[in-house]
Amino acid sequence: MPGLHIIANFKTTYKSRLLEYSAFKSFVLLLMEEFNLTSVGEVYHNFPNGGFTGVVCLTESHLSIHTWPEQDYLTFDVFLSNYLKDNRVTTEAIYKAIQGFFQAKVVFEQVITR
Repeated sequence: MPGLHIIANFKTTYKSRLLEYSAFKSFVLLLMEEFNLTSVGEVYHNFPNGGFTGVVCLTESHLSIHTWPEQDYLTFDVFLSNYLKDNRVTTEAIYKAIQGFFQAKVVFEQVITR
């Protein structure tokens, strides 16, 4: 199988983590080190009234996020391919780590084997 893609919408009361991207970006860098993932580019943007969006392109595929602090809401997805090794466990671990980072509850979740 080519890989695992997890798409989710979360609710959180940890509003400070939804306002701007610096803490999230640092956390993602730690995850990339922990799981030996390789970035080939990233883009983050803070919105003027709060909230941010970000995409990290990986040799293994990508992760992306968009936050709405005014609604205590965020969307997140992570897809890691299995080109060189089976990354399903890593994909699930990153997903759970991000959920924990935001102390979030799942509103919607879709797990796709691609």
